[in-house]
Amino acid sequence: MKRTSTGLRAILIATMLGATALTSGAQAADKIRIMVGGLEKQIYLPFMLTQRLGYFTEQGLDVELLTEPSGVDAEDEMLAGAVQGVGGFYDHCVDLQSKGKFAQSVVQINGSPGEVELVSTKHPEITSPADFKDKSLGVTGLGSSTNFLTQYLAVKNGLKLGEFSSVAVGAGDTFIAAMQQDKIQAGMTTEPTISRLLKTGEAKILVDLRSNADTKVALGGPYPATSLYMTTDYVEKHKDEVQKLVNAIVKTLHFIDTHSAGEIADQMPKEYLVGDRDGYVKALEGGKGMYTKDGIMPEGGPETVLSVLSGFSKNVKGKTIDLSKTFTTEFAKAAK
Repeated sequence: MKRTSTGLRAILIATMLGATALTSGAQAADKIRIMVGGLEKQIYLPFMLTQRLGYFTEQGLDVELLTEPSGVDAEDEMLAGAVQGVGGFYDHCVDLQSKGKFAQSVVQINGSPGEVELVSTKHPEITSPADFKDKSLGVTGLGSSTNFLTQYLAVKNGLKLGEFSSVAVGAGDTFIAAMQQDKIQAGMTTEPTISRLLKTGEAKILVDLRSNADTKVALGGPYPATSLYMTTDYVEKHKDEVQKLVNAIVKTLHFIDTHSAGEIADQMPKEYLVGDRDGYVKALEGGKGMYTKDGIMPEGGPETVLSVLSGFSKNVKGKTIDLSKTFTTEFAKAAK
């Protein structure tokens, strides 16, 4: 589907998926659609892994996974009623509340972003985010979590919004092409895109957010990222389905914790390995620590997210945010 305006895209996809029928309680249990901000990204790996291991089916669920390059677009589809849940960063729940809309993370999949700010080796003058002035910076989409984090790093290092440009370039081949063509001089991305650019020597790491320790240094605390989030209204009306979804995902998190990166990679679609299984496995070995083991929100994580967003976001800054309404541990704690 060609890109159109967000509103039109939402309407088109809602029509295609039969969103009108899905909004009724009677139909919602038939098929649950989850849109993920890039299914091939390792930060979102647990969603496809859960599907491939048969854990959704084991719970009696009919789950369809859809993919969208940017988390902000996935969020729009949820709000339009086209999908019931989003595989995306928790920070969207905070941002949405600042706009008077309520969604909550029902299972916290990652305790850190799993992202890296890469710099093109054509631009050795960029040695810190303070050097982003007048640069074009790649993000998956405007309003995405990669955009949030990039803006925060720039503002934290003394720049003002408007002194640099955010360019929506997606991930994978489109991100790589944008850097090769110098359309972006730096950018926030994930595995396996990170390893692909490092392997060719076309980029180097500027800020690493793949581990909890590095994230704490860069952002001041734990930054819970990938989650399954849904509108509060949907969660309240479909607790049984939500519990089954969380049961399945928590079982997958246990699988990740108890299996090697190679064993996990063997379960994934071959195209996700982009022709380099060894590189994919190596990246996954280094990044396994970003996944939570139990799906429970890391203590202090929501506070860090709010602090980060308040540092630059006009939507959030100065607003009173009730963090207790942005996530729930009810389902993860009850997961079997």
